[in-house]
Amino acid sequence: MFDTIDFHALRRIGLTQGLVAQMFNLQTEPGDRLMRVIEVHRDRVQLHDGDREHVAQVWPTLRMALQMQGEVLVVGDWVAARGGEAGEALWAAVRVPPVNHLVRRNGSGLRQTLVSNVDTALLVMGAGQDFNLRRLDRYLALVRLAQVAPVVVLSKADLCTDPRARVEAVRHHTGGRVDVLALNGLDRSSADALGPWLGEGQTLVLLGSSGAGKSTLTNLLSGASQDTGGVRRGDEHGRHTTTARSLHRCISGACIIDTPGLRGLQLDADEAQLDEVFDDISRLAPMCRFRDCQHEDEPGCAVRPIVPAGRLLSYHKLQREAQRHEQTIFDRHKLLSEWKARGKSARVVARLKRG
Repeated sequence: MFDTIDFHALRRIGLTQGLVAQMFNLQTEPGDRLMRVIEVHRDRVQLHDGDREHVAQVWPTLRMALQMQGEVLVVGDWVAARGGEAGEALWAAVRVPPVNHLVRRNGSGLRQTLVSNVDTALLVMGAGQDFNLRRLDRYLALVRLAQVAPVVVLSKADLCTDPRARVEAVRHHTGGRVDVLALNGLDRSSADALGPWLGEGQTLVLLGSSGAGKSTLTNLLSGASQDTGGVRRGDEHGRHTTTARSLHRCISGACIIDTPGLRGLQLDADEAQLDEVFDDISRLAPMCRFRDCQHEDEPGCAVRPIVPAGRLLSYHKLQREAQRHEQTIFDRHKLLSEWKARGKSARVVARLKRG
């Protein structure tokens, strides 16, 4: 445990009582200071102590311990910072166990932690041609798996002919269980609309595709001056500008993590976890006529008449992906052999028919 914690200063970068409770069993040393990771680079991390930023290296013992767990330090983590006095190097020596973290699977199927210790996720999606409810389902599942509260932000509302219709489409798709706002990231009133989620000590993360307007919104809320690309004339899509995750202090007292657009978003979840995330479907499923109803074309399905077809499609696709992730190498080889055998049989039948 730390000798002293300046809670007032650290609250400005997201310290909460819940995080303090995580620190009681930490193996710290006298003089260690509590800081938050605000940027991660290849050979160093950027830390913040509530008053100013510091450049630090990762303590070899901590790096090795994280590697053994298949983890790394990410933006949003809290650490015990050691050294840094009289010209000494500053080290991120011990990580505070995170309250939560957003995790996906990368292209190789390995788990990748995106950010840690988040209270609210702003899911940013353009109200124009970037509007995509199936993609939104993935982001909603990602944050709900981490037990993070989502808020859907339809950006560039000034470029959309009917932003109210877009808001209603999201509400219908999600059963009205998610807060939805249509905003113009260049308008100061947008910060007021997000006020309920920007209280002191709160940490928000911006998620969405490249060019959706995340950096523009970050600039508005934090007073930062990150580069933002213009909007393409053909599709109202912004140009990709953010290349790394970074934490910024907001004018309101909250802090916000800006993230690059995710090229692909594979969830780190099994079938049971997805059932919990899509609880609108799992809650109705017991009322179906057949116990093994797949909610596709079976008679007496209680899900299809209520849940929008697009959301059901998202659910089925994510369940198939989860099944593939859970397959062992043996299962995959067996399935591949079965498909090869079927293909061979089909070719034999085709030759016999041709005579």
